[in-house]
Amino acid sequence: MNKNKEEMLDFLVKAFIAESDDYKHITVPEDETQKMVILRSLMNVRKPRKMDDEVLKVQDEFLKLCAEEKGIVELKDIPIIKDIFSIWQGDITRLKVDAIVNAANSIMLGCWAPMHLCIDNQIHTFSGIQLRAECNEKMQELKKKYGQNYEQPTAVPMLTDAYNLPSKKVIHIVGPIVYGELTEKLEKELADCYGKTLDMCLENGLKTVAFCCISTGEFRFPKQRAAEIAIDTTKKWFVEHPKAMDRIIFNVFKDEDKKHYERKLQ
Repeated sequence: MNKNKEEMLDFLVKAFIAESDDYKHITVPEDETQKMVILRSLMNVRKPRKMDDEVLKVQDEFLKLCAEEKGIVELKDIPIIKDIFSIWQGDITRLKVDAIVNAANSIMLGCWAPMHLCIDNQIHTFSGIQLRAECNEKMQELKKKYGQNYEQPTAVPMLTDAYNLPSKKVIHIVGPIVYGELTEKLEKELADCYGKTLDMCLENGLKTVAFCCISTGEFRFPKQRAAEIAIDTTKKWFVEHPKAMDRIIFNVFKDEDKKHYERKLQ
């Protein structure tokens, strides 16, 4: 970690600790990796509220350096497999596309578990605390309309800025949760996640999108069937809207998911 980035990290850790009554007595380790764990954790548990402009400025500079270090992946770096479809394996927060898709929960405020490995946590962390704040603003408006107990329904997308990510936008969507057997209703809900996300892209002039593997993690949707539904739904949408998108990317993280998508798409 370069000196300038180290100084920014130290500043941010102190700033996030200082604003928190619960964690203001925490001991900060010397190790830079452990400092990053503390910063990420504090970001993950932070409630949406105003932050000092100077802290936000440093956070933004720091996260942009993080993005550069991870390596920004541009569209030209991702080969097309068929028509406008691509498969890319890796961290979705590296992709420089019009929109990346976040597998959100119904509260729509990101993952609150410190350092959790889910995509929701990854996107909110490296986008910055502004993302949770924007999601909260949108949810508060929806609660005014539908009541304070409102939660985002399955397959209803929400569009936000991406802030410090290479992508322009983030589309947050709640996938179906599989509690027991897979049903036609659950399959239809997953298909709607892909179709309605593409509808949102069309409505907002977003020409390139990267889908994560919606619902296949903690929501327990079977991976192979999820891949089949994702590809069948997006292919059908593409036939119906042949000029609407320049690229549709299936972002996978695990080798198992990659094999399912490759087998279905090729």
